[in-house]
Parts: sequence; structure tokens; C-alpha cells
Amino acid sequence: MTQSPDARNRSSFIAEKLMHFLVRYGLMIVIAFLFFGLILLISGEDPIQSYRDIFTSTLGSSYGFSEVVVAMSPMLLTALAVALPSRLGLINVGVEGQLYMGACFSTWGALAFSNSPSWILLPLMIVLGMIGGALWAFIPGYLRALGLVNETITTLLLNSVAPMIVSFFVFGFWHSPMDTNKTPNFSPSARLPKFFDTRIDLSLVIGLALLVLFWFLMRYTRWGLEMRAIGGNPLAARRNGIPVKTYLIAVMCIGGAIAGLAGMTQVSGYYGVLLVNFSRGIGYMGFLISWLAGGSPLGILLTSFVISIIFSGGNLLQLTRDLPYAVINVLLAFTLFVVLARPSFLINRKEA
Repeated sequence: MTQSPDARNRSSFIAEKLMHFLVRYGLMIVIAFLFFGLILLISGEDPIQSYRDIFTSTLGSSYGFSEVVVAMSPMLLTALAVALPSRLGLINVGVEGQLYMGACFSTWGALAFSNSPSWILLPLMIVLGMIGGALWAFIPGYLRALGLVNETITTLLLNSVAPMIVSFFVFGFWHSPMDTNKTPNFSPSARLPKFFDTRIDLSLVIGLALLVLFWFLMRYTRWGLEMRAIGGNPLAARRNGIPVKTYLIAVMCIGGAIAGLAGMTQVSGYYGVLLVNFSRGIGYMGFLISWLAGGSPLGILLTSFVISIIFSGGNLLQLTRDLPYAVINVLLAFTLFVVLARPSFLINRKEA
């Protein structure tokens, strides 16, 4: 069975766009690694050996690869929580706080209904986590829709409030008898299922499914078209009858719900308990990934994978190279600066 000319042209176009994306962002990441290697060299370290340690520890074994996937899973969700509102021109810097609130709400469900079977408890925790994140995102979304406060400011400020609320409940009501910094361990029915005898859990499947759904909605549905119209020219969209305020609030809440879902997967899958400071900056990492990927679903997937390699390899560099973990933040910063700078030789004339 042969393909029609249109199908072949479409396949060729997709392959060309994919190759362009891989080459462009791949070269940018290589440039960032070269800059970081120079820093290591000035510090008296061997950059080649350091990179060999990073990639050997992460991609050189099935265990290392599985740990990269474990680190990547929540980043897919937090990056998507930033990418979706960005299509409307919204800058959601508050994923960290929304993640904490999602974890807080889902923890209440895990502790209050610990005797329930998993087929009831896990969906309940997912819904509660999404409600927690959505409510936390509703505040800046509503204020932005009314034109009172920019969402960048409110989401950023709320990031410092959410961990305090979590600490209040953990220290005050939910703390374990053995440790006041965390809740009692969740019951087995409140834990996400794991795959292949590794720490990879259901959050990976959820993240990948939501990325595909995001791509489909933005490309093939009326909602995606109207969201792109609002992001391009909100005044023109309003004059054409698109309910801009409703979209601003709803999409902000959906982004918050996805971030809250990421919080649920962390406490239910990765930890099995709610810790006072459990996030490790995953919300901020999602913001970085979304901007590096330009909000593209494929870009989010690939960038999350690369960032997870760097993130996971940082622990080993502390042992093998006696380097502080802060050097990983330096590498991530170099990567962000290079991508935002968009070197001219990596941009074709149509993009310039």
C-alpha cells in the first residue's frame, strides 16, 4: 500500500521540523556544555571526565536510566503547567506554590481515607490534588482577568505562602509521631503503582498522556484556535466574540490543576509521605523547561530528559569530583542563557 503525495509531503514536513528542532536545541545545549566545561577547567577539574561521570551514571545502566525517568516525570507536568497558560500570554511563575497546594490537598485525602481501596483512594487523591492547584492558580487568574494585578507578580508571591501552609498542617496536625517534619507514611492503597521493579511510577504515563492531549487540543480544536488568537491579539479576539476573561481564568486554573497533580504524584509516588520541603524546586524547573522548549510538547519531552540527566548526574559529581551541587545550577543557567540568546547562526532567515 503506497502513501498519497499529500501524506508523503506531510511526513517529510514533520521529519524536517523534527530534525530542525533537534539540531537547533541540541547545538544550543552543546554550547552551554562548552561554557560550563570552561568553568570546570578554570576550577582545576577535568571537564571531559566530569561529563563522562554524568552520562555514565545516568545512561550507562538500566538503574541510572530509570532514575533519569523518575526525575523527568514530575518535570513533564510542571512544564506543561507553564506552557498551557503561556499560549494565552500568561506567565505562570507560581507552579511551585500550586504544586505544594496540590500535595497538601491530596495528603488530606490519603490520611483521611487511608482504609479505602486504591481504586477509590488514588482517583480521589488525583482530584483533590488538582483542586488544590487550581484554587491556588484561580487567585492570580481572576485578578489578571479583572485587570487589577499582573499574574507574574501574584503567582511569584504566592510561591512563598504555599510551603508555609503545608508546614502549618504538617507541624500542627499531620506530623508523624517519630518525626515532626513529615506526615505518617501513606497506606499502600495511597501509593501510585510502579513499573518494571524500578521507582518509575504512573506519573510518567500521566505526564506523557497530558502532553499528547495538549498537542492535540492546541492543533486540532476550536479551543486551541481561540487560545492562540487570544495570545496573539487579545483585543482582536475580544472584538470577535471570544470570552477572553473566561479563558484567562479557566486556563490559569487548568495550569494550576496540572501543577497540583504533579504535587500529588510526588507525595503518592516518589515519597509516599508529605515532607515539609519536598519539592526540590521542581516547579521552578518546570518553568525553565517550558521556556527552553518554547512551549512545544516535543520540546518539553526532550528538554525534560536532558535536564533530568543533568539533575541526576549532579549528585555523582559531588562524590567523584568533590564539586558542590550548586555547579549543576550553573550549568542549567548557562543552558537558559544560551537558548534565550538564540545564537544567530542557529536561526534561519525565516525565523529572524
